[in-house]
Amino acid sequence: MNSATLPAPRSELTIRGLIIGIVITLLFTAANVYAGLKAGLTFSTSIPAAVISMALLKAVRDATIQENNIVQTVASAAGTLSSIIFVLPGLVMIGWWTGFPFWTSFGICVTGGILGVMYTIPLRRALVTDSDLPYPEGVACAEVLKVGAGGSAEKLGNIPVETRAHADAPPRETQVNSAGLRAVVMGAIASAIFYIIVQTRIFASDVASYFRIGDRGAASGFDFSLSFMLFGVGHLVGLWVGLAMGVGALIGWAWAVPHFTALHPAAGAAADVAQAAWSHYVRFVGAGTIGVAAIYTLAKLVKPVIAGLAGALRASRARSAGTLASMPRTEHDMPIGMVGLISLLCLIPVAFLLWNFSRTSGLGDHTWLLTIGGVLFVVILSFVVSAVCGYMAGLIGSSNSPLSGIGILVVIIAALLLVAGVQAEAGTSKAVVAFALFITAVVFAVASIANNNLQDLKTGQLVDATPEKQQWALVIGVIAGAIVIPPVLNLLQQAYGFNGAPGADPAHALPAPQAGLISALAQGVIQHNIDWSLIGIGAIIGVVIIIVDEILARTTNGPRLPPLAVGLGIYLPTSTTLMVVVGAIVGAIFDARADRGKNPEGTKQLGVLLASGLIVGESLLAVIVAALVAFADKLGFNNPKEPLSLVGDSFATPGLILGGIVFSGIVIASYMWAARRGRVNS
Repeated sequence: MNSATLPAPRSELTIRGLIIGIVITLLFTAANVYAGLKAGLTFSTSIPAAVISMALLKAVRDATIQENNIVQTVASAAGTLSSIIFVLPGLVMIGWWTGFPFWTSFGICVTGGILGVMYTIPLRRALVTDSDLPYPEGVACAEVLKVGAGGSAEKLGNIPVETRAHADAPPRETQVNSAGLRAVVMGAIASAIFYIIVQTRIFASDVASYFRIGDRGAASGFDFSLSFMLFGVGHLVGLWVGLAMGVGALIGWAWAVPHFTALHPAAGAAADVAQAAWSHYVRFVGAGTIGVAAIYTLAKLVKPVIAGLAGALRASRARSAGTLASMPRTEHDMPIGMVGLISLLCLIPVAFLLWNFSRTSGLGDHTWLLTIGGVLFVVILSFVVSAVCGYMAGLIGSSNSPLSGIGILVVIIAALLLVAGVQAEAGTSKAVVAFALFITAVVFAVASIANNNLQDLKTGQLVDATPEKQQWALVIGVIAGAIVIPPVLNLLQQAYGFNGAPGADPAHALPAPQAGLISALAQGVIQHNIDWSLIGIGAIIGVVIIIVDEILARTTNGPRLPPLAVGLGIYLPTSTTLMVVVGAIVGAIFDARADRGKNPEGTKQLGVLLASGLIVGESLLAVIVAALVAFADKLGFNNPKEPLSLVGDSFATPGLILGGIVFSGIVIASYMWAARRGRVNS
């Protein structure tokens, strides 16, 4: 090769980039853990991380787009590995754990996460290079990186000219680096300040109303929460997902709760009766809907996943005649021998975790069966979910991928296998349930990273990054995320507890919806006390929703009714669902207005960054307040559950009026600023 044609040296996998990525990962992981436990949804951190990275590195002369890409790759672990909270708190909910032992929780997260990276490497060519999957979030992140790099060839880092976006428009760099960072910071500060004032009770945040219906004892109601975090989640999930969750809430509270309270009349306050019916009956209806939707989604993916794997084998054979030096940089994966070695090394601690859990849980007679069978279960199920999650992420994006549905299917398979293979003796059924949740957590950690890794590799492909360096970066991100997840979970568990866990205060407990559902399913299957009729009703609802969604897909260009979102709407409390619906509607209105103005894509991008900031601000402050609650006695607070409260219950009505006015004002002002700034930077 002529020296004139060799690419110039460039910054990519750097110490400074890794440090920035790790710091962002630690902060965003803590925020995402709280958001997932509160709302049942986590948010993608790639784009906010890319914007923050570009703002921090813009003054560095030799910083490149590929280095910024490494930062967002590391930080993306915060948006994915934190999904482990959809399973792990179940061990506390069933009373098996009283907290989250660091090394055990860390071991689950880090081994599963690294396996997720390794398992998706052989799938890259099939599902990224040789695929026409859209990868919406990966493409969007690549566009943010390209626009942020502006017209500088040095910053673009030798991206081929034909793949550069807006390379001749340097003014747009200001939009991403300056306005984009300002959007994130402004949203974070606004939501954090509002959350703190709510904690003082000067602003009230909950509008709740429960009532009796008719003379048969039926009850229903709603609980609406003024939460910027939930509002931001609604903006990010989009209009149709948000409306589908609203449809689920209507099914749950306009039909299911009144129906079951009438079938099982009970004395007491309407709120207590309605909440009891939702907890004991309606959640399992939602589980049936989620389960059917997940199975349907997976069934649709069987053919393309098989075709993708066949394509990977063909691509491997076609490239076997070449050498690494002659192949493009974008084809340099981590060596397959290294992938195999790391995978085997990860399975050793997995085997130890399973062996130790079996030995110390009263299942000692089945230790080797559970250990060997468990490792085989992890190996096989992990590869299946990696392929499925990678495809789903490419099809609809990591944030919208039905990851909780994967967890439901995995725990049911694990529970059924345990029922068939382990004869639980009297007093050991809880241990078997705990083992089912434990092994599901390992597979779920694999699924969560696989759900994101190919998205990152798509971004890398579009910005001429080296896949191998991204793969190592994500391993580092997994380790950083795994370090912070156990202490944050412990902090939140001590401060609030989880809904349904022994000793948890329902008034303050975090819903942790997916963990509650998955643990309830494991208990029901293993202890043979699950009411399959409730799940059957939900399954019928799911089938109807699937049919409606397919009709909409074939007859319209826009409206959809995602079945998994409807199931979540049935399952989640209205205190979570309703504000997500509002955020989705407001976000859609903002996007529609942006489409009619100058620079629509840039304006909508600022809206996404603003929404991300709203989530991050409240979530991070919630973790800090949780620390105050956890250590309130030692810190000398008079009210341990509400350490920052300044006023009493008598101020509830004025506080609600004040909170509502300020909340609305912040939303209007923030979105007006984003719209105006988007037009200015056209």
